[in-house]
Amino acid sequence: MRFMIIGAGMQGRACAFDLLRQGGVEELILADASAATLASAKAFLKSKKARFKKVDASKPAAVIKLAAGCSTVVSCVPYFFNLPLAKAAVAAKVNFVDLGGSTAIVLKELELDRAAKKAGVGVVPDVGLGPGMTNIIAAHAIASLDRADEVLIRDGGLPQDPRPPMNYLLTFSEHGLINEYVGEGTALKDGRLITVQGCSEIEPVALPGLGLCEAGHAAGGLSTMARTFAGKVKTLDNKFVRYPGHMGVVNTMNAMGFFDLEPIKVGKAMVSPRALAAELFRRHFDRPGEKDIVVIRVTATGVKDRKPARVVYDMTDLYDDTHKMTAMMRTTGFPAAIVARMLADGRIKPGAHTVEAGVPAEEFFAEIKARGFSLRRRFDWL
Repeated sequence: MRFMIIGAGMQGRACAFDLLRQGGVEELILADASAATLASAKAFLKSKKARFKKVDASKPAAVIKLAAGCSTVVSCVPYFFNLPLAKAAVAAKVNFVDLGGSTAIVLKELELDRAAKKAGVGVVPDVGLGPGMTNIIAAHAIASLDRADEVLIRDGGLPQDPRPPMNYLLTFSEHGLINEYVGEGTALKDGRLITVQGCSEIEPVALPGLGLCEAGHAAGGLSTMARTFAGKVKTLDNKFVRYPGHMGVVNTMNAMGFFDLEPIKVGKAMVSPRALAAELFRRHFDRPGEKDIVVIRVTATGVKDRKPARVVYDMTDLYDDTHKMTAMMRTTGFPAAIVARMLADGRIKPGAHTVEAGVPAEEFFAEIKARGFSLRRRFDWL
């Protein structure tokens, strides 16, 4: 069994790390446009089964040519590469998984359903932390009740040792992070689909290991899930967690135009504010070696056996000192590896699937438990 991962950054190498530890994996190709990133990934993985290839994700034909003979390709590059890569994978009759990042792009990937079925392959976008693991947990919570009225997803990745003024640590793509902050997402209110702005409706939240924090809407955090459960659940939303005050700074920057896409003239140069912001985010928040923490809480309230009930799922994951791996790498890269293997094994049928409907939750839970994740579930009568 052979796999290919495009993108050798933090999440890509975490996905590779997990796949290389699984039985039946004969070879794994890790591809990236940067020779330096590939060299770093090679030193991290230290596996004879891994091959490292230089390829540009913006050239999907070259990517898929390199993936010949692989059962599944996993995209761990920024979201704007995913649609052409998914189309190329289906054309080449190769399963495809990505980490999501843009609901609009994911919806276009799901339109590949007919072609994927015809090709006999599966396409599952949005397989990271959130969207991804959180969607699977929330779907399981909804299924555990006879009727789910309110489903609240709160998750986030933060530094264990926060540094002012913004108390943040970059643990994934700065492009995806900014899109999450300033883009629009979806939620359910009174059973109807609504649009929400990133970093809006900020609320206090207390979580194990973090204390009192704040949570605000994550653009794309739910991705397709609001559409999946429209008319079935009254309230459904996803908010990401940050230390207090962080989102106020982000919203101020957004209001001043720091995240605008349209280039502006600065001296004699034309500069995209968002491109500059992304570069500065990388410089200021990327601190390799610093330890992080990832938290997930999913709360579903509704009715079970005609009585009011609530089910709560909690998970905390910490930086892996043994393998020098961030919690965000584990909680994003490992789910992608799990689903890639499920596709290769035929445990997910051909077609294009949302993560909440396409991934079998109980099997997924067994897989994350085997990897050391502790997902706690509490059920209460109200």
